[in-house]
Amino acid sequence: MAQTHNYIAPNDSLVRVHLREWQDLKFGLFMHWGPYSQWSVVESWSLCPEDEGWTQRKGVYAANYFDYVKAYERLQTTFYPIQFNPQKWVDAARHAGMKYMIFTTKHHDGFCMFDSRQTDYTITNARSAFSSSPRSNVTKEIFQAFRNQGFKIGAYFSKPDWHNTDYWWPYFPPLDRNVNYDPKKYPEKWNAFKSFTYNQIEELMRDYGKVDILWLDGGWVRPLKTVDRSVSWQKSISKDQDIDLPKIAAMARTHQPGLIVVDRTVTGEYENYTTPEQEVPQKPLPYPWETCMTMGNSWSYVKGDQYKSANQLIHLLVKIVSRGGNLLLNIGPGPDGDWDPVAYQRLSEIGEWMKINSACIYDTKPIAPYSSGNVFFTQHSPKGEDSNTIFAVYLLEENGPLPAGELLINGLSLGKNSKIVSLETQQELPWSINRGQLKISLKGIYGNIKHALVLKIVNVK
Repeated sequence: MAQTHNYIAPNDSLVRVHLREWQDLKFGLFMHWGPYSQWSVVESWSLCPEDEGWTQRKGVYAANYFDYVKAYERLQTTFYPIQFNPQKWVDAARHAGMKYMIFTTKHHDGFCMFDSRQTDYTITNARSAFSSSPRSNVTKEIFQAFRNQGFKIGAYFSKPDWHNTDYWWPYFPPLDRNVNYDPKKYPEKWNAFKSFTYNQIEELMRDYGKVDILWLDGGWVRPLKTVDRSVSWQKSISKDQDIDLPKIAAMARTHQPGLIVVDRTVTGEYENYTTPEQEVPQKPLPYPWETCMTMGNSWSYVKGDQYKSANQLIHLLVKIVSRGGNLLLNIGPGPDGDWDPVAYQRLSEIGEWMKINSACIYDTKPIAPYSSGNVFFTQHSPKGEDSNTIFAVYLLEENGPLPAGELLINGLSLGKNSKIVSLETQQELPWSINRGQLKISLKGIYGNIKHALVLKIVNVK
């Protein structure tokens, strides 16, 4: 999705404090999970009647849209994640160095992974197979498990709801992702949907313990005046879909003071940070931001998905942090309630690197020149060590060796008392400046350094 440039900082001073704290966390876990995992489809999107490659229907019911919808909604009756154990996820995420998590309490299909009293389309309803489990309210179980280990908690919530008859009114067939009637012509239906949305968000904000982030998706549900016609996916928005977010945010913050609200892609005071999706900005952005990205190719579980290597994931984290952002890394649990074993392996490898090198990640900010070739820079935030301490992170090729001899870096000025130390080996490295170029000798570095070499540079000019 396109970047949002007209950022408006929140007025609430406590929100600003929490936002600064969140920016220091750097690394979070995202999870897309629901009954759709049984079909290995792209979460809710096969319900959307748009002719996009990634929304295509598959399987025996694919030939008829309405048969497909009925079959999709019957997934509620067979979804029984017998291996569900959020503590296993917490342990893996904590080892990897993640500090916050965001979970899909409800995606666009409208299925609630929490005990909503506004609908029977929930995991706790008697029609749901998993309702017989004492842990059927998986949102509560997940939030509590992560909160107990010090994670900040984020509730993903879809503003559109394709199951709700006040959003997709059965009188008309749905044509695309948007509301299928004119809210101005049928205000009673739209007001009913607004109340439904307000009440569901209040349930999440009131009944699920401390929540730090309300992460709102479905940016086409927005006031018509905020639509940006230069953004391709917004061109189809022709109706005013204003759900009165100021009212929702005010209510949410009475239950959760200082709540960070992320109304994705809707520029204004309720997009407290921006969320470039599946991309890394090429330079630092002048406002808080977070890249949300999949570990595999899909947001939701797909059998046999191809996962990025630990080397790729560590490099993504370093690049994002060097540009002032956070990485929200998504893993989709399967229908049995567990992750693919490969996901655990990736987090374990990331954790081994972070155990040694996390000082270059947490509590840091960007520093010019931000990068030099394959070297990326971060600087301790003022509340950390001296602000003249920076880190230079050299990204290694997959299974690649250190560069032979010396490392050349442009754009850094060092004082005569500066010293450079490898975080991995704790060796102090000789250096020199020649015609403005920093030369760092790597001769004699020992150890099997993987993924990225981190150099701590003290007393930078």
